[in-house]
Amino acid sequence: MADLTSLTIAELSAGFDKKEFSSTDVVNAYIKNIEQGRKYNAYITETCEHALAQAKDCDNRIAAGKRLSMLDGVPLGIKDLFCTKDIRTTAASKILENFVPPYESTVTKNLLDAGSIFIGKTNLDEFAMGGANLTSYFGQTINPIKRADGKEVVTGGSSGGSAAAVAASMCAGATGTDTGGSIRQPAAFCGIVGIKPTYGRCSRYGIIAYASSLDQAGPMTKTVEDAAIMLEKMAGFDELDSTSANIAVPNFTASLKSGIKGLKVGVPKEFLNGDLNKEIADAYNESMEILKSNGAEVKEISLPNMKYALATYYIIAPAEASSNLARYDGLRFGLRVEGASLDEMYENSRSAGFGAEVKRRIMIGTYVLSAGYYDAYYLKALNVRKLIRQDYINAFNEVDTILTPVAPTTAFTIEESKSFDPVTNYLQDVFTVPINLAKLPAISVPIKRAENALPIGMQLIGKDFDEETLFKGAYVLEQNNSWSRK
Repeated sequence: MADLTSLTIAELSAGFDKKEFSSTDVVNAYIKNIEQGRKYNAYITETCEHALAQAKDCDNRIAAGKRLSMLDGVPLGIKDLFCTKDIRTTAASKILENFVPPYESTVTKNLLDAGSIFIGKTNLDEFAMGGANLTSYFGQTINPIKRADGKEVVTGGSSGGSAAAVAASMCAGATGTDTGGSIRQPAAFCGIVGIKPTYGRCSRYGIIAYASSLDQAGPMTKTVEDAAIMLEKMAGFDELDSTSANIAVPNFTASLKSGIKGLKVGVPKEFLNGDLNKEIADAYNESMEILKSNGAEVKEISLPNMKYALATYYIIAPAEASSNLARYDGLRFGLRVEGASLDEMYENSRSAGFGAEVKRRIMIGTYVLSAGYYDAYYLKALNVRKLIRQDYINAFNEVDTILTPVAPTTAFTIEESKSFDPVTNYLQDVFTVPINLAKLPAISVPIKRAENALPIGMQLIGKDFDEETLFKGAYVLEQNNSWSRK
Protein backbone atom coordinates (compact mmCIF):
# COMPACT_ATOMS: atom_id res chain seq x y z
CA MET A 1 0.00 0.00 0.00
CA ALA A 2 1.24 3.48 -0.86
CA ASP A 3 2.19 5.84 1.97
CA LEU A 4 -1.25 7.05 3.01
CA THR A 5 0.16 10.21 4.56
CA SER A 6 1.52 11.34 1.20
CA LEU A 7 -1.97 11.45 -0.31
CA THR A 8 -3.91 14.69 -0.66
CA ILE A 9 -7.37 15.12 0.82
CA ALA A 10 -8.82 14.66 -2.68
CA GLU A 11 -6.83 11.43 -3.13
CA LEU A 12 -7.85 10.13 0.30
CA SER A 13 -11.48 10.85 -0.50
CA ALA A 14 -11.25 8.93 -3.78
CA GLY A 15 -9.58 6.02 -1.97
CA PHE A 16 -12.33 5.91 0.65
CA ASP A 17 -14.98 5.86 -2.06
CA LYS A 18 -13.23 2.93 -3.77
CA LYS A 19 -12.75 1.22 -0.38
CA GLU A 20 -9.00 0.93 -1.03
CA PHE A 21 -8.25 1.65 2.64
CA SER A 22 -10.10 2.58 5.79
CA SER A 23 -10.12 5.74 7.84
CA THR A 24 -8.55 3.75 10.67
CA ASP A 25 -5.66 2.83 8.35
CA VAL A 26 -5.14 6.50 7.53
CA VAL A 27 -5.35 7.68 11.13
CA ASN A 28 -2.86 5.03 12.27
CA ALA A 29 -0.43 6.12 9.54
CA TYR A 30 -0.67 9.72 10.68
CA ILE A 31 -0.29 8.74 14.35
CA LYS A 32 2.98 7.02 13.43
CA ASN A 33 4.20 10.21 11.75
CA ILE A 34 3.16 12.30 14.76
CA GLU A 35 5.16 10.04 17.07
CA GLN A 36 8.21 10.27 14.79
CA GLY A 37 7.84 14.02 14.29
CA ARG A 38 7.56 15.24 17.88
CA LYS A 39 10.90 17.03 17.48
CA TYR A 40 9.05 19.63 15.39
CA ASN A 41 6.73 20.42 18.34
CA ALA A 42 3.83 20.94 15.94
CA TYR A 43 1.16 19.77 18.40
CA ILE A 44 0.30 21.06 21.85
CA THR A 45 -2.29 18.34 22.50
CA GLU A 46 -2.39 15.04 20.62
CA THR A 47 -5.85 13.44 20.42
CA CYS A 48 -4.92 10.11 18.84
CA GLU A 49 -7.32 7.91 20.82
CA HIS A 50 -10.13 10.35 20.13
CA ALA A 51 -9.21 10.26 16.42
CA LEU A 52 -9.28 6.45 16.30
CA ALA A 53 -12.75 6.44 17.87
CA GLN A 54 -13.91 8.94 15.24
CA ALA A 55 -12.31 6.79 12.52
CA LYS A 56 -14.42 3.77 13.52
CA ASP A 57 -17.58 5.81 12.96
CA CYS A 58 -16.23 6.98 9.61
CA ASP A 59 -15.42 3.40 8.58
CA ASN A 60 -18.98 2.35 9.30
CA ARG A 61 -20.25 5.13 7.01
CA ILE A 62 -17.70 4.23 4.33
CA ALA A 63 -18.74 0.56 4.45
CA ALA A 64 -22.39 1.57 4.11
CA GLY A 65 -21.64 3.95 1.23
CA LYS A 66 -22.90 6.89 3.29
CA ARG A 67 -19.90 9.22 3.43
CA LEU A 68 -20.91 12.70 4.56
CA SER A 69 -18.49 14.66 2.37
CA MET A 70 -15.02 14.59 0.81
CA LEU A 71 -13.67 15.28 4.32
CA ASP A 72 -15.36 12.26 5.88
CA GLY A 73 -12.60 10.10 7.39
CA VAL A 74 -9.84 12.68 6.81
CA PRO A 75 -7.53 13.51 9.79
CA LEU A 76 -7.05 17.24 10.41
CA GLY A 77 -4.93 19.29 12.78
CA ILE A 78 -6.82 22.05 14.59
CA LYS A 79 -4.99 25.24 15.56
CA ASP A 80 -5.16 25.51 19.34
CA LEU A 81 -7.08 28.75 19.08
CA PHE A 82 -10.34 26.99 18.12
CA CYS A 83 -12.48 25.91 21.07
CA THR A 84 -13.04 22.16 20.88
CA LYS A 85 -15.62 20.70 23.24
CA ASP A 86 -14.06 18.53 25.96
CA ILE A 87 -10.60 18.88 24.36
CA ARG A 88 -8.03 21.19 25.95
CA THR A 89 -7.71 24.57 24.21
CA THR A 90 -4.81 26.75 25.35
CA ALA A 91 -4.11 29.52 22.79
CA ALA A 92 -0.48 28.46 23.52
CA SER A 93 -0.65 30.48 26.75
CA LYS A 94 0.06 29.60 30.37
CA ILE A 95 -3.07 31.51 31.38
CA LEU A 96 -5.21 28.91 29.54
CA GLU A 97 -2.92 25.91 30.09
CA ASN A 98 -5.69 23.73 31.53
CA PHE A 99 -8.78 25.25 29.88
CA VAL A 100 -11.25 22.69 28.49
CA PRO A 101 -14.10 24.39 26.61
CA PRO A 102 -17.69 23.25 27.21
CA TYR A 103 -18.63 24.09 23.61
CA GLU A 104 -17.41 23.76 20.00
CA SER A 105 -16.37 26.61 17.72
CA THR A 106 -18.56 26.96 14.64
CA VAL A 107 -15.72 26.21 12.22
CA THR A 108 -14.73 22.99 14.00
CA LYS A 109 -18.40 22.00 14.34
CA ASN A 110 -18.78 22.43 10.58
CA LEU A 111 -15.77 20.19 10.02
CA LEU A 112 -17.08 17.57 12.44
CA ASP A 113 -20.46 17.65 10.70
CA ALA A 114 -18.59 16.93 7.45
CA GLY A 115 -17.07 13.81 9.04
CA SER A 116 -13.50 15.03 9.49
CA ILE A 117 -11.32 13.65 12.26
CA PHE A 118 -9.39 15.77 14.76
CA ILE A 119 -5.97 14.25 15.37
CA GLY A 120 -4.56 17.04 17.55
CA LYS A 121 -4.41 20.71 18.53
CA THR A 122 -1.54 22.47 16.78
CA ASN A 123 1.00 24.87 18.26
CA LEU A 124 0.96 28.62 17.61
CA ASP A 125 2.37 31.90 18.83
CA GLU A 126 0.73 32.78 22.15
CA PHE A 127 -2.75 34.19 21.47
CA ALA A 128 -1.67 34.26 17.79
CA MET A 129 0.73 37.13 18.52
CA GLY A 130 3.94 36.51 16.61
CA GLY A 131 5.38 35.80 13.19
CA ALA A 132 7.72 32.88 13.86
CA ASN A 133 5.95 30.53 16.31
CA LEU A 134 8.49 31.43 18.98
CA THR A 135 6.18 32.91 21.63
CA SER A 136 4.27 29.74 22.55
CA TYR A 137 4.27 28.80 26.24
CA PHE A 138 4.67 25.20 25.03
CA GLY A 139 7.88 25.88 23.14
CA GLN A 140 8.76 26.89 19.59
CA THR A 141 7.76 24.90 16.52
CA ILE A 142 10.53 23.89 14.11
CA ASN A 143 10.12 23.90 10.33
CA PRO A 144 10.36 20.36 8.87
CA ILE A 145 12.26 21.87 5.92
CA LYS A 146 15.90 22.60 6.72
CA ARG A 147 18.10 25.18 5.06
CA ALA A 148 20.71 23.88 2.59
CA ASP A 149 23.44 24.24 5.23
CA GLY A 150 21.44 22.01 7.58
CA LYS A 151 20.33 24.78 9.93
CA GLU A 152 16.83 24.66 11.37
CA VAL A 153 14.50 27.50 10.45
CA VAL A 154 11.27 28.94 11.83
CA THR A 155 7.84 27.95 10.57
CA GLY A 156 6.48 31.48 10.49
CA GLY A 157 3.49 32.36 12.59
CA SER A 158 1.16 32.42 14.17
CA SER A 159 -0.21 29.22 12.57
CA GLY A 160 3.24 27.62 12.56
CA GLY A 161 2.14 24.39 14.20
CA SER A 162 -0.53 23.83 11.57
CA ALA A 163 1.94 24.58 8.76
CA ALA A 164 4.57 22.24 10.21
CA ALA A 165 2.04 19.46 10.79
CA VAL A 166 0.89 19.59 7.15
CA ALA A 167 4.43 19.91 5.76
CA ALA A 168 5.68 16.97 7.85
CA SER A 169 2.64 14.82 6.92
CA MET A 170 1.32 14.73 10.48
CA CYS A 171 -2.20 15.57 9.28
CA ALA A 172 -3.89 15.76 5.87
CA GLY A 173 -4.83 19.41 6.37
CA ALA A 174 -5.17 21.89 9.21
CA THR A 175 -7.07 24.93 10.31
CA GLY A 176 -5.34 28.25 10.80
CA THR A 177 -6.32 31.80 11.64
CA ASP A 178 -5.01 34.90 9.93
CA THR A 179 -4.96 38.31 11.64
CA GLY A 180 -2.06 39.84 9.74
CA GLY A 181 -0.63 36.98 7.68
CA SER A 182 -0.77 34.11 10.17
CA ILE A 183 -1.97 31.57 7.59
CA ARG A 184 -0.14 32.84 4.51
CA GLN A 185 3.33 33.46 5.93
CA PRO A 186 3.78 30.04 7.61
CA ALA A 187 2.31 28.41 4.51
CA ALA A 188 4.99 30.15 2.43
CA PHE A 189 7.79 29.27 4.88
CA CYS A 190 6.75 25.59 5.03
CA GLY A 191 6.00 25.08 1.33
CA ILE A 192 2.26 24.47 1.60
CA VAL A 193 -0.95 26.24 0.54
CA GLY A 194 -2.91 28.56 2.85
CA ILE A 195 -5.87 30.83 2.21
CA LYS A 196 -7.22 33.70 4.28
CA PRO A 197 -10.86 34.03 3.18
CA THR A 198 -12.79 37.30 3.05
CA TYR A 199 -13.55 38.66 6.53
CA GLY A 200 -16.93 37.19 7.47
CA ARG A 201 -16.69 34.12 5.22
CA CYS A 202 -15.92 31.86 8.21
CA SER A 203 -17.52 32.31 11.61
CA ARG A 204 -15.32 33.62 14.42
CA TYR A 205 -17.56 32.08 17.10
CA GLY A 206 -15.47 29.93 19.41
CA ILE A 207 -12.13 31.19 18.10
CA ILE A 208 -10.13 32.78 20.92
CA ALA A 209 -9.93 36.41 19.84
CA TYR A 210 -6.80 38.40 19.09
CA ALA A 211 -8.11 41.37 17.06
CA SER A 212 -11.80 41.03 16.29
CA SER A 213 -11.94 43.17 13.14
CA LEU A 214 -8.98 41.33 11.60
CA ASP A 215 -9.17 37.64 12.65
CA GLN A 216 -10.33 35.14 10.05
CA ALA A 217 -10.13 31.33 9.91
CA GLY A 218 -8.90 29.42 6.89
CA PRO A 219 -7.43 26.08 5.74
CA MET A 220 -3.78 25.05 5.37
CA THR A 221 -3.21 22.13 3.02
CA LYS A 222 -0.85 20.28 0.68
CA THR A 223 -2.58 21.53 -2.45
CA VAL A 224 -4.88 24.24 -3.77
CA GLU A 225 -7.61 21.68 -4.43
CA ASP A 226 -7.46 20.51 -0.81
CA ALA A 227 -7.78 24.12 0.40
CA ALA A 228 -10.92 24.50 -1.73
CA ILE A 229 -12.36 21.27 -0.30
CA MET A 230 -11.73 22.37 3.30
CA LEU A 231 -12.92 25.96 2.92
CA GLU A 232 -16.23 24.78 1.46
CA LYS A 233 -16.99 23.02 4.73
CA MET A 234 -15.44 25.57 7.12
CA ALA A 235 -17.34 28.54 5.71
CA GLY A 236 -20.95 29.62 6.06
CA PHE A 237 -23.25 32.07 7.78
CA ASP A 238 -23.50 31.84 11.55
CA GLU A 239 -26.04 33.69 13.68
CA LEU A 240 -23.69 33.34 16.66
CA ASP A 241 -21.19 35.69 15.00
CA SER A 242 -22.41 39.24 14.35
CA THR A 243 -19.66 39.74 11.74
CA SER A 244 -20.55 36.58 9.79
CA ALA A 245 -21.63 37.29 6.21
CA ASN A 246 -24.98 35.88 5.10
CA ILE A 247 -23.63 34.92 1.67
CA ALA A 248 -23.91 31.50 0.03
CA VAL A 249 -20.73 29.40 -0.07
CA PRO A 250 -19.86 28.44 -3.67
CA ASN A 251 -18.71 25.01 -4.78
CA PHE A 252 -15.06 26.05 -4.87
CA THR A 253 -13.85 22.81 -6.44
CA ALA A 254 -16.30 22.94 -9.35
CA SER A 255 -14.51 25.71 -11.26
CA LEU A 256 -11.04 25.11 -9.85
CA LYS A 257 -9.56 23.74 -13.07
CA SER A 258 -11.42 25.94 -15.55
CA GLY A 259 -8.34 28.05 -16.40
CA ILE A 260 -7.57 31.76 -16.26
CA LYS A 261 -7.82 32.86 -19.88
CA GLY A 262 -8.68 36.57 -19.93
CA LEU A 263 -8.03 37.02 -16.20
CA LYS A 264 -6.62 40.47 -15.40
CA VAL A 265 -3.85 40.29 -12.82
CA GLY A 266 -2.65 43.47 -11.09
CA VAL A 267 0.99 43.97 -10.16
CA PRO A 268 1.56 46.88 -7.73
CA LYS A 269 4.22 49.21 -9.10
CA GLU A 270 5.39 49.72 -5.52
CA PHE A 271 6.99 46.22 -5.75
CA LEU A 272 8.77 46.85 -9.05
CA ASN A 273 11.26 49.44 -7.81
CA GLY A 274 14.15 47.02 -7.25
CA ASP A 275 13.83 46.90 -3.46
CA LEU A 276 12.73 43.25 -3.33
CA ASN A 277 15.15 40.55 -2.24
CA LYS A 278 16.56 39.12 -5.51
CA GLU A 279 15.25 35.57 -5.02
CA ILE A 280 11.81 36.84 -4.01
CA ALA A 281 11.85 39.10 -7.10
CA ASP A 282 12.82 36.16 -9.33
CA ALA A 283 9.92 34.09 -7.95
CA TYR A 284 7.62 37.07 -8.45
CA ASN A 285 8.67 37.38 -12.10
CA GLU A 286 8.31 33.62 -12.59
CA SER A 287 4.77 33.79 -11.24
CA MET A 288 3.88 36.62 -13.63
CA GLU A 289 5.21 34.60 -16.57
CA ILE A 290 3.21 31.51 -15.53
CA LEU A 291 0.01 33.54 -15.38
CA LYS A 292 0.73 35.23 -18.73
CA SER A 293 1.54 31.95 -20.49
CA ASN A 294 -1.79 30.54 -19.30
CA GLY A 295 -3.86 33.34 -20.79
CA ALA A 296 -3.89 36.00 -18.08
CA GLU A 297 -3.21 39.67 -18.70
CA VAL A 298 -0.72 41.19 -16.24
CA LYS A 299 -1.24 44.90 -15.63
CA GLU A 300 0.59 47.42 -13.46
CA ILE A 301 -1.50 49.03 -10.72
CA SER A 302 -0.80 51.28 -7.74
CA LEU A 303 -1.53 50.87 -4.03
CA PRO A 304 -0.20 54.23 -2.78
CA ASN A 305 -1.28 53.90 0.85
CA MET A 306 0.11 50.42 1.38
CA LYS A 307 3.29 51.90 2.86
CA TYR A 308 1.23 52.97 5.89
CA ALA A 309 -0.31 49.54 6.43
CA LEU A 310 2.22 48.13 8.88
CA ALA A 311 2.06 51.15 11.21
CA THR A 312 -1.74 51.17 10.96
CA TYR A 313 -1.97 47.46 11.75
CA TYR A 314 0.30 47.71 14.79
CA ILE A 315 -2.00 50.33 16.28
CA ILE A 316 -5.35 48.68 15.52
CA ALA A 317 -4.40 45.07 16.32
CA PRO A 318 -2.85 45.74 19.77
CA ALA A 319 -5.74 48.08 20.63
CA GLU A 320 -8.27 45.33 19.95
CA ALA A 321 -6.05 42.77 21.68
CA SER A 322 -5.83 44.84 24.87
CA SER A 323 -9.62 44.95 24.95
CA ASN A 324 -10.12 41.26 24.13
CA LEU A 325 -7.56 40.03 26.63
CA ALA A 326 -9.05 42.03 29.50
CA ARG A 327 -11.28 39.01 30.20
CA TYR A 328 -8.29 36.98 31.42
CA ASP A 329 -8.26 38.29 34.97
CA GLY A 330 -7.98 35.12 37.08
CA LEU A 331 -11.53 35.52 38.29
CA ARG A 332 -13.76 33.53 35.92
CA PHE A 333 -11.56 30.95 34.15
CA GLY A 334 -7.92 30.24 33.41
CA LEU A 335 -4.92 30.72 35.66
CA ARG A 336 -5.45 32.39 39.04
CA VAL A 337 -2.59 33.59 41.24
CA GLU A 338 -3.88 34.75 44.60
CA GLY A 339 -3.04 38.17 46.04
CA ALA A 340 -3.70 40.24 49.15
CA SER A 341 -6.39 42.19 47.32
CA LEU A 342 -8.56 41.85 44.22
CA ASP A 343 -6.30 44.22 42.28
CA GLU A 344 -3.23 42.27 43.32
CA MET A 345 -4.88 39.00 42.22
CA TYR A 346 -5.56 40.54 38.79
CA GLU A 347 -1.96 41.75 38.56
CA ASN A 348 -0.44 38.47 39.72
CA SER A 349 -2.60 36.33 37.43
CA ARG A 350 -1.93 38.38 34.32
CA SER A 351 1.78 38.81 35.08
CA ALA A 352 2.27 35.07 35.51
CA GLY A 353 -0.12 34.01 32.76
CA PHE A 354 0.93 36.13 29.79
CA GLY A 355 4.22 35.93 27.91
CA ALA A 356 6.44 38.88 26.97
CA GLU A 357 5.04 39.48 23.46
CA VAL A 358 1.43 39.39 24.65
CA LYS A 359 2.26 41.84 27.44
CA ARG A 360 4.01 44.11 24.93
CA ARG A 361 0.97 44.23 22.66
CA ILE A 362 -1.46 44.74 25.55
CA MET A 363 0.60 47.71 26.72
CA ILE A 364 0.82 49.20 23.21
CA GLY A 365 -2.94 48.75 22.79
CA THR A 366 -3.76 50.26 26.15
CA TYR A 367 -1.53 53.22 25.38
CA VAL A 368 -3.10 54.03 21.99
CA LEU A 369 -6.60 53.80 23.49
CA SER A 370 -5.80 55.97 26.50
CA ALA A 371 -7.08 59.49 27.04
CA GLY A 372 -5.08 61.97 25.02
CA TYR A 373 -3.78 59.37 22.56
CA TYR A 374 -7.01 57.84 21.20
CA ASP A 375 -7.45 60.59 18.59
CA ALA A 376 -3.75 60.86 17.80
CA TYR A 377 -3.21 57.17 17.19
CA TYR A 378 -6.24 54.87 17.14
CA LEU A 379 -8.73 57.16 15.39
CA LYS A 380 -6.12 58.19 12.84
CA ALA A 381 -5.28 54.54 12.17
CA LEU A 382 -8.95 53.76 11.51
CA ASN A 383 -9.05 56.56 8.93
CA VAL A 384 -5.88 55.32 7.21
CA ARG A 385 -7.40 51.83 7.16
CA LYS A 386 -10.26 53.21 5.07
CA LEU A 387 -7.76 54.69 2.61
CA ILE A 388 -5.94 51.36 2.32
CA ARG A 389 -9.18 49.51 1.58
CA GLN A 390 -10.14 52.19 -0.97
CA ASP A 391 -6.82 51.60 -2.79
CA TYR A 392 -7.81 47.97 -3.33
CA ILE A 393 -11.35 48.89 -4.40
CA ASN A 394 -9.89 51.29 -6.96
CA ALA A 395 -7.46 48.63 -8.20
CA PHE A 396 -10.25 46.06 -8.58
CA ASN A 397 -12.01 48.41 -10.99
CA GLU A 398 -9.16 47.55 -13.37
CA VAL A 399 -8.14 43.98 -12.47
CA ASP A 400 -9.63 40.71 -11.18
CA THR A 401 -6.85 39.74 -8.79
CA ILE A 402 -3.54 41.12 -7.48
CA LEU A 403 -0.22 39.25 -7.29
CA THR A 404 2.34 40.04 -4.56
CA PRO A 405 5.01 38.22 -2.54
CA VAL A 406 3.99 36.72 0.80
CA ALA A 407 7.12 37.56 2.78
CA PRO A 408 10.22 39.69 2.14
CA THR A 409 12.58 36.71 2.73
CA THR A 410 12.58 32.96 3.05
CA ALA A 411 12.34 31.47 6.55
CA PHE A 412 15.08 32.67 8.90
CA THR A 413 17.03 30.47 11.28
CA ILE A 414 16.15 29.92 14.92
CA GLU A 415 19.38 31.71 15.91
CA GLU A 416 18.61 34.72 13.70
CA SER A 417 15.11 35.02 15.09
CA LYS A 418 16.41 35.27 18.65
CA SER A 419 18.52 38.28 17.73
CA PHE A 420 15.65 40.20 16.10
CA ASP A 421 14.09 43.15 17.86
CA PRO A 422 10.27 43.38 17.82
CA VAL A 423 10.20 45.82 14.88
CA THR A 424 12.32 43.47 12.73
CA ASN A 425 9.82 40.70 13.46
CA TYR A 426 6.88 42.98 12.62
CA LEU A 427 8.44 43.88 9.24
CA GLN A 428 7.94 40.26 8.15
CA ASP A 429 4.23 41.11 7.82
CA VAL A 430 4.72 43.96 5.35
CA PHE A 431 3.06 42.16 2.40
CA THR A 432 0.28 40.44 4.33
CA VAL A 433 -1.22 42.93 6.81
CA PRO A 434 -2.73 45.26 4.16
CA ILE A 435 -5.10 42.49 3.08
CA ASN A 436 -6.41 41.99 6.63
CA LEU A 437 -6.93 45.73 7.03
CA ALA A 438 -8.90 45.72 3.77
CA LYS A 439 -10.80 42.53 4.84
CA LEU A 440 -10.05 40.86 1.47
CA PRO A 441 -9.27 37.22 0.64
CA ALA A 442 -5.73 36.11 -0.26
CA ILE A 443 -4.05 32.77 -0.94
CA SER A 444 -0.41 31.73 -0.55
CA VAL A 445 1.09 29.21 -3.00
CA PRO A 446 4.65 27.79 -2.94
CA ILE A 447 6.37 28.77 -6.19
CA LYS A 448 9.99 27.66 -6.16
CA ARG A 449 12.93 26.61 -4.03
CA ALA A 450 15.47 29.30 -3.16
CA GLU A 451 19.22 28.67 -3.39
CA ASN A 452 19.17 27.94 0.35
CA ALA A 453 16.67 25.10 -0.38
CA LEU A 454 13.80 26.86 1.37
CA PRO A 455 10.41 27.43 -0.31
CA ILE A 456 9.25 30.81 -1.63
CA GLY A 457 5.52 31.61 -1.67
CA MET A 458 3.49 34.13 -3.66
CA GLN A 459 0.02 35.43 -2.87
CA LEU A 460 -2.99 36.26 -4.97
CA ILE A 461 -5.40 38.82 -3.50
CA GLY A 462 -9.07 38.84 -4.49
CA LYS A 463 -12.21 40.94 -4.39
CA ASP A 464 -14.65 40.57 -1.50
CA PHE A 465 -16.05 37.01 -1.43
CA ASP A 466 -14.33 36.06 -4.71
CA GLU A 467 -12.28 33.14 -3.42
CA GLU A 468 -13.25 31.21 -6.57
CA THR A 469 -10.99 33.41 -8.72
CA LEU A 470 -8.15 32.97 -6.23
CA PHE A 471 -8.45 29.19 -6.35
CA LYS A 472 -8.40 29.20 -10.17
CA GLY A 473 -5.33 31.44 -10.32
CA ALA A 474 -3.56 29.56 -7.52
CA TYR A 475 -4.24 26.22 -9.21
CA VAL A 476 -2.55 27.44 -12.40
CA LEU A 477 0.44 28.69 -10.40
CA GLU A 478 0.65 25.40 -8.53
CA GLN A 479 0.51 23.22 -11.64
CA ASN A 480 3.17 25.15 -13.57
CA ASN A 481 5.86 26.23 -11.11
CA SER A 482 9.20 24.68 -10.19
CA TRP A 483 8.17 23.67 -6.66
CA SER A 484 6.57 20.25 -6.30
CA ARG A 485 5.21 18.64 -3.14
CA LYS A 486 6.15 15.23 -4.57
